[in-house]
Amino acid sequence: MTRPVDRDRSLEELERDRWPAPPADASRLISTAHDLRRRPIGELTVEDMRLLIGQDIGLAYLLPLALEVLRDNPMAEGHMYEGDLLSAVLTRSPGVWEEWPELGLELGAIVSGLADLPVPLSQKTARFLALQP
Repeated sequence: MTRPVDRDRSLEELERDRWPAPPADASRLISTAHDLRRRPIGELTVEDMRLLIGQDIGLAYLLPLALEVLRDNPMAEGHMYEGDLLSAVLTRSPGVWEEWPELGLELGAIVSGLADLPVPLSQKTARFLALQP
């Protein structure tokens, strides 16, 4: 997890797991997630990461990248609202942070210094921090 990752490789390559093509009647979300898994992770946008992380896809590779973005701009915005990447990261299950405690500590350091957050994001931050050791 903490080792450098080849950003020229896709999640499919990194995870060594090729998903079959989505069904013809797949939702836009499913089709988009399938497409993004084939894109090099270094080319993923904030919105791409928000979408994939929100679906618990590629967390081992995407959470460290998302934390890089959040370190520089905690309120980084995809296509939904200011801070939507932070929201996606904060709302992962507690098991994620148990599996990768170093990432939880880093996220805790990022959010503990934030002030004047919108109420929904402030609540998510408080819930996350309450679960940290």
